[in-house]
Amino acid sequence: MAQTRDWKGMQEMSARLLYERTGQDLETWNGRIASEGFTDEQTLRAWLTEKGVTGYAQSLLVMERFGYPAFFLASADELIEGQYADRPQLRPIFDAIIDAAARLGEVIVQTRKTYVSLVTPRRTFARIQPTTRQRVDLGLRLAGMEPGGRLTPSKIHETMPLQISLTALDEIDAEVLGWLQQAYEQNC
Repeated sequence: MAQTRDWKGMQEMSARLLYERTGQDLETWNGRIASEGFTDEQTLRAWLTEKGVTGYAQSLLVMERFGYPAFFLASADELIEGQYADRPQLRPIFDAIIDAAARLGEVIVQTRKTYVSLVTPRRTFARIQPTTRQRVDLGLRLAGMEPGGRLTPSKIHETMPLQISLTALDEIDAEVLGWLQQAYEQNC
């Protein structure tokens, strides 16, 4: 079963993390930041790091202060449509990966402007990215595996050490589905 999460869900999760890690809610932090009068992102980030606010919570506070990018306000469907607008022939590859991931167990589909992350209740296990107009890359968080065959070193993200490049729907075969399942199981 897959649940789709867009930036709104990310905003809510980041606000929850902020509260859990600091004991202060978003409104309180926004007040503190306003009283400090920050005029640039770099100074604000440095101050937040000093206060122990990092990662998603820090990014949320920076956007609260300096504004949200337009894609942050888009729905999950709008973000996905945007990714494949100029490469519609790749959309079936994306859809097939999402369908396969939904059959693995509890999966959250986190949409972003240029990619989609697949997340277990614990952490991200895969990332789908239409890298070129002819190729979708499937990044996988697979521990203990080396590149070889269709598994190549990933350029997608440091947490995804391996990737599979897909150019046609029929390339999503038992081998690819097996690696997707293995990544899911390792990261549950």
